[in-house]
Amino acid sequence: MDSSTAEPSAAAVSLASRVRGSLMGGALGDSFGYLVASDSIAAIRARYGSAGLLDLSQAAGPVHFSDDTQMTLYTVDALVEALEWANDGTAADETACLWLAYLRWLANQGVTPPANVPAAQPRWIDGQETLHHRRHPDGASLSGLAGGEMGTRSRPVNPDAEGCGALSRSAPFGLVPHIPAEAVYSLSTNGAALTHGHPAALQSAAAFSWLIHRIAVENLTLQAAALSMRDRSGAEPAADARLLGRLDTALELSAGQPSPAAVLGPEALTLALGSGAADQALGSGAADQALAIALYAVLVTEEVSSSPVEHFLNAMRVAVNHDGNSDSTGSVAGNILGAFYGEDCLPQAWLTLSEAPGLIRAMAQQLLKVTGSRD
Repeated sequence: MDSSTAEPSAAAVSLASRVRGSLMGGALGDSFGYLVASDSIAAIRARYGSAGLLDLSQAAGPVHFSDDTQMTLYTVDALVEALEWANDGTAADETACLWLAYLRWLANQGVTPPANVPAAQPRWIDGQETLHHRRHPDGASLSGLAGGEMGTRSRPVNPDAEGCGALSRSAPFGLVPHIPAEAVYSLSTNGAALTHGHPAALQSAAAFSWLIHRIAVENLTLQAAALSMRDRSGAEPAADARLLGRLDTALELSAGQPSPAAVLGPEALTLALGSGAADQALGSGAADQALAIALYAVLVTEEVSSSPVEHFLNAMRVAVNHDGNSDSTGSVAGNILGAFYGEDCLPQAWLTLSEAPGLIRAMAQQLLKVTGSRD
């Protein structure tokens, strides 16, 4: 199906609100999922009850986001730097800017890059204290950057790495206006290859940024953008069959829910993403699996939600209550919903609890400034 002619979203949401919403929504979803990031569904239910984790207020202490949000913000900073150069009339290698930005993140994690790596000049983001904390950083990201080689699409580092690390930092590519979706897809693929080399990881990151761009910049509906993402993934010359299968499963399962009770009640957490058929079909460990779960969570809760905030909350509860990388699935789902609704979907109670919202908003404003976007 060619979804490029699908009806655009009717919501009159500014790009500025979508950029802020996507970055903040991702951070909130990350923080929510980080509460149960490594827990099995059985452990989640043992701690929070049969319905699973329901609200960010259930955190036992201060709320924190994970390395997913840390690296997302460094992706923003790299894009800002490249665009600053471009605005000054100087061509910049976007992928090199990404590599140097991620190396600065690596240094904040207490890892010293090899001596042969170019010295990355410090920027404002590097002084932000919350980005110096270790929040279970992705192993492939650490090893890929610590090796001292700049991975490329044709020669990626960690060629077998298929985890969520590259996927969960890729939303910012899709938030850049005035560039075609194909350029977004290529930039995201190149950025993923810096640390992850498995086709499922590379193509999942690219598909995700394509989805964000189609929603935030081109104003497609969630369903139309999801179909467009599936179409683009299938058009890849060496399309990853596993990724295509996961996306098809997410689309099919999200279209097959019979009633609101089946989507939102305890039955959903047990059957949809717990130990039932959908969990067995989707899984949650690799990048393609995480993307499929986040997409499923967003789509399956749309029709049964009466407001953007309710949609965000319902989707988050589905996105994180499962075995596996709940911080990544929560983050990706939050990026998608924020890109679609803008800031209107962000629960005020969660914003009050959130970590470093001023930092996230400041990075969003930097991206908006260099792209010439206004409220």
